[in-house]
Amino acid sequence: MISAAEFCAELDERGFTVASGVPCSYFGGPIALLGSGAGRYIPAANEGAALAIAAGAALAGGRPYLMLQNSGLGNLVNPLTSLTMTYRIPVLAFVSLRGWPDPAHDEPQHAVMGPATHALLDTLGVHHDTMRADVEPSGFRSLLDAAQRELAVGRPAFILVEKGAVGSVALPSAPDNDALSSAEVLRAAAQAAGEPGLLVASTGYTARELFAVADRPGNFYMQGSMGHAAAIGLGLAQGDPDRPVIVVEGDGSALMHLGTLSVIGHQAPANLVHLVLDNGIHESTGGQPSTSATTDFAAVAAAVGYRTAVNCHAAGDLERFLQTALSAPGPHLAAIRTGRRIGQAPPRATSSAAPDVLATRFATTAQRKGPIP
Repeated sequence: MISAAEFCAELDERGFTVASGVPCSYFGGPIALLGSGAGRYIPAANEGAALAIAAGAALAGGRPYLMLQNSGLGNLVNPLTSLTMTYRIPVLAFVSLRGWPDPAHDEPQHAVMGPATHALLDTLGVHHDTMRADVEPSGFRSLLDAAQRELAVGRPAFILVEKGAVGSVALPSAPDNDALSSAEVLRAAAQAAGEPGLLVASTGYTARELFAVADRPGNFYMQGSMGHAAAIGLGLAQGDPDRPVIVVEGDGSALMHLGTLSVIGHQAPANLVHLVLDNGIHESTGGQPSTSATTDFAAVAAAVGYRTAVNCHAAGDLERFLQTALSAPGPHLAAIRTGRRIGQAPPRATSSAAPDVLATRFATTAQRKGPIP
């Protein structure tokens, strides 16, 4: 393993000027160090956007690099093949190897991409090397030497990073004494959904916490597919317009595909309620800041056609919103300021059943007319 400081220092010494990416716990240390310096790290909404940011930086004369999860590699393929490879814009990418070498020892959402990552890059003709957990500084320098030879001739270079290869850095945290707890919001959402309602919880701690505090057949627990909770909710709402659908996602998830709000506003599903839990961080990957501090989710939702959009700061605000939202045509959105979670993270729903079993349970419930048993 190399330290986060060694990782950043070596790239600095080689003239790399800016980094972008989507948070991953494997790169929590470098992101924390880079984030303390203005302009050194640009947090992207999704992996494809991170690559486009890097391409722009390269065209402006900079030397960018990326850090991201292989679970989001699919988001990168379009700009990789149609932008950077077509225009021969050299970009270095560090990609975490989740679900590799043995997917059985990782989370279910990594079981497909983990073993496929190397083969996918081979198919695309992208140079890649693997950075093992036992890497030493000299080995890291050798990987960078090989990558830079590719960059020098206008080709992308990927370094695939095994868990534990890069050291971590503790992030400062402060209690949010005036914020609602996410568990409180999730309990209220499940209670409001009632017997006929369906509830979609985004990947990360949101789905895990909902499973812990209010498991029910009408809950869909996302693992992976970050940013797509609202789109799933839209499909459900359109599929059964008579059944309430509540989507609960974090700020990082909402930001990743913010354009989905425009689609929801345009389609105007009357039975859709959208809750955004905003604690300002990507909590499940180590607490890296999101960009929600400068985003007013309620204002965005109102601008794109949601019938009502509010900010909730207290339990009473949330209670009033849910009463209104479930008694009047929507779509409706509430942005809710929540605090950082305290204590050990609850288990994933897949600790109790396989993903396809959970999906079948939910689908059976969603397709049944009348109250949820």
